[in-house]
Amino acid sequence: MKKGLEKFYDLVEAFESLPTIGKKSALRLAYHIVMNDNYTGIKIAHSIENALKNIKRCVKCGSMSEHEICEICLDDRRVRNKACLVQSAKDIFLIEESKQFDGLYFVIEELDIESMERLSSFIEENSINEIIFAITPSLSNDAFMLFIEDKLKNFKISFSKIAQGVPTGVSLENVDMLSLAKAIQSKVDI
Repeated sequence: MKKGLEKFYDLVEAFESLPTIGKKSALRLAYHIVMNDNYTGIKIAHSIENALKNIKRCVKCGSMSEHEICEICLDDRRVRNKACLVQSAKDIFLIEESKQFDGLYFVIEELDIESMERLSSFIEENSINEIIFAITPSLSNDAFMLFIEDKLKNFKISFSKIAQGVPTGVSLENVDMLSLAKAIQSKVDI
């Protein structure tokens, strides 16, 4: 069946290479674009091309931007002495959507010398005195946070991390043991 449809199966493979897209979904998407909605396929192709050409990392915080410096770093209304550390620029979208954080962000994907130097410069430039870690809870990420705290011990910074535990509306039987343990350890008075 693949003979004579190489270009179609190349498209299926391209979709399948994306995160969370399995073989069936890739086949369904490719079929829909090729057979039912050419316009959407062309629109997606142009959007991908434009995004690849124009989106880069902010030179200050590492977030996504169409300019050298992102809109958040340029926004004078942001609290400049407070930073939220994330491991992926896409996490910033989620936090911004919550409208619960009004400071700056810093993306730190790896614990290498260059990243730590960029973070130190960012802290100095913005007089950061509070860092909130918005990082997925795990033992390795706890070590990640401790390492950063240790490397920044010469700065006068208070460190915190986002709360973790039982999500709202989720039954206890559907909560993993680590989340349940964290929720019990982080109990609050009512």
